[in-house]
Order: sequence, then structure tokens, then C-alpha cells
Amino acid sequence: MAGPRALLRQFPLLLPQNRRGTAYEGFLTAQGRDFHIRVLLPEDLQLKNARIECSWSLKKILHRYQHILKQRLHSCPDLVSFMVELRTVLEIALKNTADLHVPRPPEYYSCLVRDLETLGWNKVAYVDTGLTTLKLKAEDSRGRQHLITLKLNAKYPTEAPDCLVDFPVQFAISWMPQNSLLDIYKQFLAALESLRGFWDALDEIDGKTWVLEPENPPQSATARRIAIGNNVSVNVEVDPRHPNMLPECYFLGADHAVAPLRAKLNNNMHLWDPEISLLQNLKDLLEIDFPSRAVLEKSDFAKDCGICYAYRLDGATPDHVCDEPRCGQPFHQACLYEWLQGLPTSRQSFNVIFGECPYCNK
Repeated sequence: MAGPRALLRQFPLLLPQNRRGTAYEGFLTAQGRDFHIRVLLPEDLQLKNARIECSWSLKKILHRYQHILKQRLHSCPDLVSFMVELRTVLEIALKNTADLHVPRPPEYYSCLVRDLETLGWNKVAYVDTGLTTLKLKAEDSRGRQHLITLKLNAKYPTEAPDCLVDFPVQFAISWMPQNSLLDIYKQFLAALESLRGFWDALDEIDGKTWVLEPENPPQSATARRIAIGNNVSVNVEVDPRHPNMLPECYFLGADHAVAPLRAKLNNNMHLWDPEISLLQNLKDLLEIDFPSRAVLEKSDFAKDCGICYAYRLDGATPDHVCDEPRCGQPFHQACLYEWLQGLPTSRQSFNVIFGECPYCNK
């Protein structure tokens, strides 16, 4: 089954809205046009029970193809496959649509220009030639730069624009027909301020530790894989609504190295203090100092896979480590699985395969 990485490669404008992978929102591109879409999956991730929400223009274009899309939802094995099918159907629908572009009345342009002048052109980062797509820029109280993309339909301002932001939580605007771009911008600034603590916590981690993944995290990323030592790291998943609370922690590395860290986390969990920073809490609970960026380089922790001799493979890093203390060689999961499957001495139990280390034969 294709995972989130495969979906991101195929549809980079469709972003996950939660950690469970049950909600995605963004834009589907076809015929050079971007269409706002939201996909809601049930907890069991079954596509047949998924709900698709989209802009009025996309709904109108796909109206004749609803039965086909329902069939695809029932037959596709995963979300990536369905999105590929949806894009194909949309391409066909656009070619068969006589009027691809809903004409804008003169009032639309006069209203939009008036709204932009009220808002201030210094807040506009981009506007397309058709005056249908805008990007507004803002700076939060910590000096971080943010963008909000607005897709306006021909009924603006009677209907609200579609909004896309790089947030770790869903951003929904409150809109009335008498509202303007300035109202959206104020709501955008308020949302930025509500997420200040979340971004502060992750900025401290990014600035004071060696983050192995993600390499260039978007502002919506809630996880950080932090280097602790040689082939030992911790993956931290931060709650954007409660960034000062104990995050989900998952240790990666050889068992003899991560077992003591797990024990310290469990034993010291009661010491977590929401009044101090997330990073300082992690240091206190784990009783460690994370490797300093001033003393060590990232290459000291980012070791290549012992099978393919590369660090990144389809976006994945070597996160499976040999348990032998004298070895500790890391491998990509895909490389290790393929290697062990080819060994006659390996054995498999359900989805777990057991075998010898390709490096030290332990």
C-alpha cells in the first residue's frame, strides 16, 4: 500500500492535516489549473467510506462523473491510486467542458481591487494575471514569514475564497458576504499567533540539536527525528495545540542503546514541566545533553546504509540498526527486508523477518 511519501511525490499540493493520516487538504492540478480539494478518511482508512469535499467549480465540472468516482473509491487499493484516477477523470472532464473558465463580472474586479487597496499592496506576495489566485504574506510576532494562498471564484465576495496555508492544523475562515480580504488576513494573523508556541518549540529544536528528519521541514511538520548519539535518535511528535505537553517519543537505534532511554522516559515522565521549554524537558527526562551543533557535524550521525551505501533512498533514511553493540550499522528498512528475504537462513513470522546482520553476521 502506498504511503504518505508516495502521495506527497505525486501530489505535492495535497497536505496531511493530522497525524493519523485521515484528512488531507490542498489542490489538485489539471490542465494547468489548481482545484481545492479535501479528503476525509475513516479511522480504518477504508477508501470506500471516504468523503471528498471540493470547491464549487470542481464539483460542477465533475458532476457528470460522480458514479465513476464512486466506483473508483470502492476499487482503488489506496489514496494515491484514487487521486491518480481522480486526476485522469478531471483531465477528461475539462477537455469535454465547453466553458472551462467561468467569466468574472466587472463588479468582481472592482471589488477585488478595492479590497486589495484596503488591505495594502505591501501584503501581497503574488497575484496571477487573471486576478483569481492571490498569495498574501505575513510576519508573526517572532519574525517568521508565512503565506496564505487564496483561490477566488466568480461569486466573490458572496462566496468565500478557498484558502491554503502551511499549518499543522486545519485553518477554516469565518465568512459573510460583506467580508473582505482584510477579514481573512486578520483571521490569518490570529491563527499565526495561536500557533506561536508550537513553532517556538520546534525552532529551538531545529536551532540547538541535529535534526535528521525532515531535512527542510515545512511549517506544518509536527515531527522531528533528533540525533542523540552514533546511530541513536528519537522521533518526537509535537501536538500543535499543546506544544508544551509531553510529546509522543519513539526511539530508533540498537536495543542496548535505546532501552535505557525508554526506561528513563517512563520513570521520569512525572517530572515533565509545561512551564519550561519542550527541549529542556526532554533533556531533563532523558538525563542527557543532545549533541551540540557547535561541536559536531550532521555527518557524524547521518551514516549511510550498510547495503546500498546511500543515506537517502526514496526519501527514507537508514533507521534500522544492528543490535550487536560492536556493530551498530544502520540500514534502510527496504534494503534490509530485501536482503533478509534472500537469505536461506532467515525466517519470517507474519510481517516480521528475522536473520543475520549483513555487516557483522550476528
